[in-house]
Amino acid sequence: MLMLNKTNWTPASFILNGVPGLEDMHLWISFPFCSMYAVAMVGNCGLLYLIHLEDSLHRPMYYFLAMLSLTDIVMCSSTIPKALSIFWCHLKEIGFDECLVQMFFIHTFTGMESGVLMLMALDRYVAICYPLRYSTILTNPVIAKVGLATFLRGVFLIIPFTFLTKRLPYCRGNIIPHTYCDHMSVAKLSCGNIKVNVIYGLMVALLIGGFDILCITVSYTMILRAVVSLSSADARQKAFSTCTAHICAIVFSYSPAFFSFFSHRFGGHTIPPSCHIIVANIYLLLPPTMNPIIYGVKTKQIRDCVMRIFSGSKDIKSHSI
Repeated sequence: MLMLNKTNWTPASFILNGVPGLEDMHLWISFPFCSMYAVAMVGNCGLLYLIHLEDSLHRPMYYFLAMLSLTDIVMCSSTIPKALSIFWCHLKEIGFDECLVQMFFIHTFTGMESGVLMLMALDRYVAICYPLRYSTILTNPVIAKVGLATFLRGVFLIIPFTFLTKRLPYCRGNIIPHTYCDHMSVAKLSCGNIKVNVIYGLMVALLIGGFDILCITVSYTMILRAVVSLSSADARQKAFSTCTAHICAIVFSYSPAFFSFFSHRFGGHTIPPSCHIIVANIYLLLPPTMNPIIYGVKTKQIRDCVMRIFSGSKDIKSHSI
């Protein structure tokens, strides 16, 4: 039953309806979601443990990778447990304040994900274009400061979402056709004016996504110019190989994001709502699942560390690259 505060029409709770149109398939949908979430948790926790344990991984590139892993853990844990409870136990109710908290964490850490990928692009730029100054430019204090700045950017830009959403009157019911509390999915239940929410949402997307993509593009343009100018083919191949894992991470992160963004605005009437919801969940679940696999396969140092641990080597600490 929809319970409303008579003064401001604020519902006591919302009902997350899962994937609309595919309610009978919820149990089957849950299996890949659960499997990917398990892989994401094991892979990212394993990466964090490995980076903490191995001396050879105490370098800027791996510190940024640790930030990415921590971000991925929080990002998918903000949504998937609730989605699985909807699929398995039909626990669809979520409190109003709990919904706002979930919305804050989702949008803050998706922004953090984009920001860390941008920092990793800058890391590759410095490593390839200024190799002799790499360790003096990207010192531990600098890494900590840019990581904190990226986190605070997301926090300060996303906090207004909660206030903009909380101020709205909700008199169009309390059923959200989604597996989690997305900003616009909640705002669309309001019978008030949500123009400010829409405009601010686009501004944040441009300030975070647009800025990060611009920095990534500029970084790789400069990297490409530097690599092409190398005289040795082996040197060019080695330089490109150091960027492979990061480029794959960018593709897996931004591809579902772009699809979701453009399909909502230009394909809303041709693409079924169930497709939007599934892609929105993939956007939050695919990068955390794939990033540990990509870096585990493509990065020799991580691969060697894992092989030593699984081979039962007593000397786990590594002092070589």
